[in-house]
Amino acid sequence: MTVSTIIRDCLDAMLHPSVRYDALTSARHRAFMAPRLLGSLAAFAAFPVYLALRGAPNAIEVAAFAWLMAPILVSYFLSRTGRYESAQVLSSIALASLVMMMAISTGGINSFAAIWLVVVPIEAALSASRRIVAFASALALSCVGILIVLTGLDWLPASEAGVASHGVFTAFGIASATIYAAGLAFGTESLARTSVSLLYVEEDRYRLLARNMSDVISRHRHNGAVEFISPAAEALVGAPAQRLLGHGLFDRVHVADRPAYLTALSNAARGGEARSVEFRLRRDVVRGNDRMRPSGAEFIWVEMRCRPMEQGADTSLAHADAEVVAVLRDVTDRKLQEEALAQARIEAERADASKTRFLATMSHELRTPLNAIIGFSDMLVQEELMMLDATKRKEYAQLINDSGQHLLSVVNGILDMSKLESGNFEISPEPFAPRPALINCCNLLALKARENGIDLITDAPKDLPEVNGDPRAFRQILLNLVSNAIKFTERGGSVTVAAGVEGSRLILRVSDTGVGIASDDLARIGDPFFQAGKTYQRRHEGTGLGLSIVKSLVGMHGGEMQVQSRIDEGTTVTITLPLEFTPQAERASNVATLNPAARTAPIDQAHQVKKSA
Repeated sequence: MTVSTIIRDCLDAMLHPSVRYDALTSARHRAFMAPRLLGSLAAFAAFPVYLALRGAPNAIEVAAFAWLMAPILVSYFLSRTGRYESAQVLSSIALASLVMMMAISTGGINSFAAIWLVVVPIEAALSASRRIVAFASALALSCVGILIVLTGLDWLPASEAGVASHGVFTAFGIASATIYAAGLAFGTESLARTSVSLLYVEEDRYRLLARNMSDVISRHRHNGAVEFISPAAEALVGAPAQRLLGHGLFDRVHVADRPAYLTALSNAARGGEARSVEFRLRRDVVRGNDRMRPSGAEFIWVEMRCRPMEQGADTSLAHADAEVVAVLRDVTDRKLQEEALAQARIEAERADASKTRFLATMSHELRTPLNAIIGFSDMLVQEELMMLDATKRKEYAQLINDSGQHLLSVVNGILDMSKLESGNFEISPEPFAPRPALINCCNLLALKARENGIDLITDAPKDLPEVNGDPRAFRQILLNLVSNAIKFTERGGSVTVAAGVEGSRLILRVSDTGVGIASDDLARIGDPFFQAGKTYQRRHEGTGLGLSIVKSLVGMHGGEMQVQSRIDEGTTVTITLPLEFTPQAERASNVATLNPAARTAPIDQAHQVKKSA
């Protein structure tokens, strides 16, 4: 163990507990105590030699050596209290008092001790306090002035030192002051080196922190120009940090979000308060190992919190040209969660509305036939009192049967929709001819169309190829579409059912000249229990499940449904089915394409509308 290590350990043991964990303050305390303790101890060690060479000391010399206790006491005071500035003031007073006492007794301003007054402000410089340096300088100058006055007025006591010894004392004073000043210089250099080392350590620590933080730290001018950005930006935007300097980051902000981005920075610079903003930022997507040539880009959501840099100790000096420090964080996942929550809320509201529509629809669809069944059955029970003849009984029985059939169709529609939504509706694909099925469905609904005064037109070419699918589902699709068209077509209108082939797909079109569908409702056609118009304005019976079932059955066959309509002009529903069956799992992305602006699509000119035989 070296001597310097032993001395350092002793000084560390004397440090006040409040400064032991502050490297710079500890270095200042050590630099303060080391020269004073070593100087006093050296002076006490030289005292016997001085006695041997000088002989018996006089009273002033004894007082001077006794005064050397002052640096030890001041160091003890610092060790016990940790009050560095107070210790510096006491040290300056003690040193100036010792120098004044020696100078007054040995020739005033001409004394060898007067040179030590130069050391007083130099010693105070270690405090790094302008106030203490000013005090020490004023104290030293005051002492010099007093010595000049006392020497000029010859108010000094007679010196016992001779001319020969005066030169020796002068040399000793200059040498000792120089040695002490050199010690102070080394202490200052050591303190400065410690400060620089600590500064580098702090810089490395903050640089390491900036490199390993997932958040991006940046410094901006009020106009958005980037002056510094941490290396984490490369992971955030997929580009080197150097490319983001200046307006490189601004160029990546989504055009619609740039005003908010610049406003946040400007407000932070001008208002002196923290600001927060969220915006979209373009990120380069790299596929492969070539980072210099990104293969694509995407936008991510970023949250930026910015605040003005402190202007010295007074943070109120922020102005329009102040720099702004910002922290950027990727919040894309949070935004996606917010959007998912918003979508879930919309779906919940839609489900609630669907429930309300369902209850309103079912209350009408079930109550009406049930009332008819109960009423007419009561009449049949009381036929003797009512005196019903055979014709009336048959009429009432037919009404009861019709109401029962309507109830059965409502229940079947609900059951089919439930099976489709739960995935339990099974289809059995097999080859079948679509033309006979189409003509059969139209014949079944011809009577209903004739009773409503509607022309039902069928256009089914005889050369239609076979289709591989579920014939039962195919008939249900046609029955739902045609009956729906008849229901919403006014007397005197027409419904056209056409079929054709385009490539490897069968095209079915059911067109009517009915009331049409508003553009606001068109986007929701196909939702379960949804009917165009308001529930309390119902003009037609039905559960609103027809098109929903059609849409699901078409999707299960890998097909598509398009609905085109205009108010008072009619509606066209186009069904596209593959000639070869495609399982629904392979076509999960198929959804209905709705076009509210389009007119009713005309039927192919090669197949003009004609009445089927």
